[in-house]
Amino acid sequence: MSAAATTGRRPAPADLMLRQCRVKDGQELMDIAISAGVITSVGHHLDQDGLAELDADGRLVSCAFVQPHIHLDKVGTLPLLGSNRTGTLAEAIDILHRIKRTASADEVAERAGVVIRQAVLSGTTRIRTHVDVDTIGGLTPLRGVLQAARDHADLCDIQTVVFPQEGIIRDPGTAELMAEALGTGGDVVGGMPHWEPDEQASREHIGICMDLAERYDRDVDMHVDETDDARSRTLAMLVDATLARGWQDRVTAGHCCAMAAWEDSYAADVISRAAAAGLRFVANPATNLLLQGRGDHEPRRRGILRVKELLAAGLTVACGQDCVADGFYPFGSADQLQVALILCHAAQLSMPAEIDAAVAAIGTAAARVMGVSGYGLDPGCAADLVILDADNAREALRLQAARRWVISRGAIVAQTQHSSALNRAKDR
Repeated sequence: MSAAATTGRRPAPADLMLRQCRVKDGQELMDIAISAGVITSVGHHLDQDGLAELDADGRLVSCAFVQPHIHLDKVGTLPLLGSNRTGTLAEAIDILHRIKRTASADEVAERAGVVIRQAVLSGTTRIRTHVDVDTIGGLTPLRGVLQAARDHADLCDIQTVVFPQEGIIRDPGTAELMAEALGTGGDVVGGMPHWEPDEQASREHIGICMDLAERYDRDVDMHVDETDDARSRTLAMLVDATLARGWQDRVTAGHCCAMAAWEDSYAADVISRAAAAGLRFVANPATNLLLQGRGDHEPRRRGILRVKELLAAGLTVACGQDCVADGFYPFGSADQLQVALILCHAAQLSMPAEIDAAVAAIGTAAARVMGVSGYGLDPGCAADLVILDADNAREALRLQAARRWVISRGAIVAQTQHSSALNRAKDR
């Protein structure tokens, strides 16, 4: 309730009034007042005008979705790369080298822009993107993604993760490029320790990344154990480094595919220590279901982290698109509602509370990964919203409901309208 309402004075017109919104299951329809990009009031039949008004007509109003893990520098490169004949992660990385050597910042920005716009149309207004920084492409991918971020700043907030795709120890000069990237627009320190040649190099890789995080006071978001090899155990190294550096609640581990192959006792121990370190996790079910386990005979490993066990330990679990039409994954549309549905299938999330966790994985959990403040539907929260053609979140997920309107910082930035009808014989 607004302060004006408590004093009996009619409040000044809001910038935008949303009428007849379904905010929670089983709750009466609400009105939402928005001014200066912030929710100012939420209540039944608010006695307040709006400079602009929108009738949700009983539709579900949710916080806009959050994309915590994507690679905007690589999106749309599939037609440029040829086919991945083995379908493996290793070949995907190898064939990407060609495009990294030749792409311009403008080309990267153009491809990234297409996917950013797709993401916004599907209800996402915040994106964290990993961007390759290495001696092959230098800082060109980062410049391109930063250009795309500026070009779409009216639609979407974008964070960049400085990501050493080629390793640090095995790609000398990358550490210096990462430092330069963090000084010229990079937001988060990335990493990929399991890609190094041995355990010592993996530890050194993590140490360099944590040094950069301390020097620039940045969060850390690493690709961890993205392999079928049960002997890959760099997550434990990252937990140790997080505790040793006092970087609790500032570190995210993405992928963690080897976790699916670990012995249960070892996995339980690492998850317990990860909880003590306040690690956050991002599953990327679409890409990893496609890439992992290709060398297995049946039954195949699922290739995603242990979602239920992490949730049971009280850990934050988000999910991301990861790839769109590139050498790793030929599909994808940057639609987080689709990704959440894939997560439900991959992690067997079918009970009501589990389905709610999948919805949170593209909402509150993903916002926590990105460090978003003011994420919610209460007064004072940022007015980043999506209005869906559904009565509740579970039905929105099941039906992949249309995103009728998308609101970013209080402005309607996207709208979609679908129309369909059956032509019954009895009506003809």
